[in-house]
Amino acid sequence: MPPSPSLFITGISSGFGRGLAAWGVDQGWEVFGCSRRPCDLPQVHQVRCDLTDHRAVPDALEGLLGTLSRLDLVILNAGMLGRIQALAETPLDEAKAVMEVNLWANKSVMDWLHHWGGLVGQVVMISSGASVLGNKGWGGYALSKAALNMLARLYAHEFPETHISAIAPGIIDTPMMDHLCVEADAETFPALKRLRAARGTEAMPGPREAARTLFEALPEIRRRPSGSFIDLREIADPEAYRNLYDRPPRP
Repeated sequence: MPPSPSLFITGISSGFGRGLAAWGVDQGWEVFGCSRRPCDLPQVHQVRCDLTDHRAVPDALEGLLGTLSRLDLVILNAGMLGRIQALAETPLDEAKAVMEVNLWANKSVMDWLHHWGGLVGQVVMISSGASVLGNKGWGGYALSKAALNMLARLYAHEFPETHISAIAPGIIDTPMMDHLCVEADAETFPALKRLRAARGTEAMPGPREAARTLFEALPEIRRRPSGSFIDLREIADPEAYRNLYDRPPRP
């Protein structure tokens, strides 16, 4: 019997990361993961690690993955939203904190993989449509995800045997949406109205369904040039993709 394919995911304790880990386990992958808090899936090999503690990352990943010779798939999912607010009113320290998690933490992981010496088949960096749309209020998050898209493109040159992509998975019903759909100011930041209208419909799946969509899209993703940014709605729901990206930017 051939060995199970291997999968490493960051940010597995809740939300989309946990959904990805659960789906991987169900599909027979050997799943490894890291997060600041423990994941409640006993089948997952895991280590607790704050990825913004860049000095601690190499030892944590060595302990978790160092005995492996190959990772078939890496999903860099860990991230943070930050406050929805005008960019001019966003303190620089807050914007830096979001960038630290959404960009530099991923660089730390990629640098470890580069020096690790094992084979890496495919890397998916979880991005967002916010990286392209630039809607009002999404300042630090949009900036960090736009930079993440470029991180994927740049590392594609340095991992010639690995397919790398930045993937926007679409809107997902996670605890993040509790804030965006209830507390944040939709009158001041109109893009939130689309999220609130989508919650409870097929347009906003739960984490496991969103994970299924991503896994099913992996072959198509690999057919795109390494380093590409891809919104999964282009593959799974072209009409929704056109409706989202063809509209003019909101003021």
